[in-house]
Amino acid sequence: MVTVSGPWTREEMERFLDAETVPLRLGCRTPADKPWMLSLWYRFVDGAFQCATGADAAVVEYLDYDDAVSFEVSTNEPPYCGVRGNGTATMTADEDKTVLTELLQRYLGGTDSPLAEQLLAPDRREIQITITPDRLHTWDYSDRM
Repeated sequence: MVTVSGPWTREEMERFLDAETVPLRLGCRTPADKPWMLSLWYRFVDGAFQCATGADAAVVEYLDYDDAVSFEVSTNEPPYCGVRGNGTATMTADEDKTVLTELLQRYLGGTDSPLAEQLLAPDRREIQITITPDRLHTWDYSDRM
């Protein structure tokens, strides 16, 4: 199990990650060896971040090129706080769109929306991205702000 550094305990970090519904910001490298960042919906399960994306998304190619990633989940309003770290991304087909469906529940409150219908279309292939952290660091500027 990865050690959590910073002001929060592991339990506090997990409560934050379970409650917060801002996207995870993911840093990776392109095949041209350039840095790239994108935002993905996530859920934190058994010490890893689970995300979903379409099989034709550019990030699939990027993570196939280099599976080393950095990430951050942080609030968008003061007082700022969050979790950041680095780790390894693995990709698997999500043929039943299980992770995507869970993320739609988490972020949109269900699957009854035009966006959900588009993402869950039978002809759309889905990929699960699992980010296994090597380092987790919490930060909280509440006392400063």
